[in-house]
Amino acid sequence: MILTDFDYVRPAGLDEALDLLAGPGARVLAGGQSLLPGLRTGADTARLLVDVRHLAELRGIGSAGGSLRIGALTTLAELAAHPLVRAAAPGLAAAARANGDPQVRNLGTTGGNLAVTGRPTDLPVAAVAAGAEVELAGPGGRIRMAAEAFAETGPPAGSVLTALLVPGAGPAAAFEKTADRATRYPLCAAAVRLTPDGPRIAVTGATPRALRLRGVEDRLRGGPYTTEAVLAAFRAEPRELFVPGRGTSAEYLGHLAGVLTARALARAARIST
Repeated sequence: MILTDFDYVRPAGLDEALDLLAGPGARVLAGGQSLLPGLRTGADTARLLVDVRHLAELRGIGSAGGSLRIGALTTLAELAAHPLVRAAAPGLAAAARANGDPQVRNLGTTGGNLAVTGRPTDLPVAAVAAGAEVELAGPGGRIRMAAEAFAETGPPAGSVLTALLVPGAGPAAAFEKTADRATRYPLCAAAVRLTPDGPRIAVTGATPRALRLRGVEDRLRGGPYTTEAVLAAFRAEPRELFVPGRGTSAEYLGHLAGVLTARALARAARIST
């Protein structure tokens, strides 16, 4: 049973979709993995669903200039299996693979997973660690936004996330997750990418949103990436950074984030050698 009354439109193109989304209560329908359950329970509302699932310009994975362009309608299953993603951004592929179950991955989209609000999901933290950008189409044209900023603000009103743009920096990246047993959302997830300037480290679930931990990065710059060193770097972070919930304390989540980051760094180092 759907508890919200709404209209449904299937626009012919992206420009028509943007015109429709300018109206009050209009929502994008893509994979529908978050929106439709919310409409069923009354946790979410919509006056108009704008179905963009058929728009070819939002699909596809390609490379240009050493970077990946991943269309927003790319499913999580496609993202996890694509050879270009596995080679150039393995942390992103692993995050897609860790999401839900096969049914969820076959329907859920890259754009939807990045744009969901109110709960942690897997792709944003991997995108932040990768230094990725999101491409958005809106009334003023197309813009790019750093994935880190997008994780904080979400999509601007009336816009459509069209693509994820990922620097193709090679295989030295990894993702680790401890899932909430009831929901499979991350209780805590960590993503890393090794660069010549040091590690990029991001965490979600244990933090209010997908968050890059620059303090931890600075403490680990130059190595070593041993478990002891990583846990010491996390212990130096303020405890209020970690948000207790679901029966866990901030102290526990801070430690769990350190353990997962240590595993991810070890895996990224093995992959890069």
